[in-house]
Amino acid sequence: MEGDCRIPVACCRPRVLMLHALFWGLVSLRVFGAALLSEEKSTGTDTGTCQTPVVPCWLLEEFVVTEECVRCNDFNSQLACRQTGYVERVNCSRSSKEEYKSCRSTLMEEHLFWKFEAAMLALMAFFAILVVVRQRRLDRLASEKVRRQIESI
Repeated sequence: MEGDCRIPVACCRPRVLMLHALFWGLVSLRVFGAALLSEEKSTGTDTGTCQTPVVPCWLLEEFVVTEECVRCNDFNSQLACRQTGYVERVNCSRSSKEEYKSCRSTLMEEHLFWKFEAAMLALMAFFAILVVVRQRRLDRLASEKVRRQIESI
């Protein structure tokens, strides 16, 4: 009748249940916290004034990049620098305005890619070791069970 159990006994241990509760609590806190933060950003905290936001010209018309994507320095304190840390200068065609536009650097993208690859490699190694350890433990339990059955004969 042991084989009919659908939920393994190890899953019902208090330590495992607490770890599951902690994990899912942190996941939901992260998800709902991010949703609340984005909701606060979209509504805004300044309710006293009713100003229409200034739309950059590069969203409305065609533009030409006059300066390639570079890292922001201390002198560049534009709003565009806050988003990615990189900015490029653009010249709008119709209005002939020079504005700064946030951009994604290829160096930054490459760095993020290799960080992701390293994280995936570390996770792969961790779970491979976990599988090997678990398999050895199960093999040991099976051999002990066989040994007990042979001893009982």
